[in-house]
Amino acid sequence: MPVVKWEKDGQVAVVTMINGQNRHNKVFIEEMHTTLDEILADKAVKAVVLTSNDEKNFSQGIDVEWLWERMGAQDVETVKAFMRAMGELFKKLLLYPMPVIAAINGHAFGNGAIISCACDFRFMRADRGYFCFPEVDVGIPFLPGMIAFAGKAIPHYQLQEMQLTGKRYTAPELEQHHVIVKSCASQEELMKESLAFARTFQKKRGIFGEMKKRLYQGIVEVIDTADGPYIDKLFLMVSD
Repeated sequence: MPVVKWEKDGQVAVVTMINGQNRHNKVFIEEMHTTLDEILADKAVKAVVLTSNDEKNFSQGIDVEWLWERMGAQDVETVKAFMRAMGELFKKLLLYPMPVIAAINGHAFGNGAIISCACDFRFMRADRGYFCFPEVDVGIPFLPGMIAFAGKAIPHYQLQEMQLTGKRYTAPELEQHHVIVKSCASQEELMKESLAFARTFQKKRGIFGEMKKRLYQGIVEVIDTADGPYIDKLFLMVSD
């Protein structure tokens, strides 16, 4: 059963995560890569909107149950490969040669919040869902690349509070700190506003991609150089 689907709404590709809490695991990463490649092959597409069809969740982040199952089976190579592939997916979104807009329709926790930060712009429902980095409470520190992604979307003073407190934030709070473009009153308004914003972009892919490559060069360097040692040593959790 697929966990991601996409369809065209005019010149906008709407990518929908369709697996409940939309946890990130090997299958999710593979299908997202495939979906983004398919969209890229359609030259008529000018922008992408990423959302979920779940009533409560945008994405709850890493599939921790799957991850610990692999760790318990001593399948460390699968875990390392997953962590590297996840970084590559975030980098793909970051450098995608057209605007990518996250329509956050519910809870965006941990890696679910990070994937929205990898997008260029974010909209979020005001009537449902929280945005949160709970890693400080569960003992899973961010990789340097994840921090760099978050820092692209979130002002440093706010990112510091988010990461060190694990506090949950609402859409109006995020709008106040310019983490999202707009706090939307309902699901209907969320998709209407996200799609309308996406349609304002009629940029050529070549220049748009090059602008993003130069704008985000520092983040790419962090992913390519700083994440590796943590992944290689599987230093992915702090127990005390």
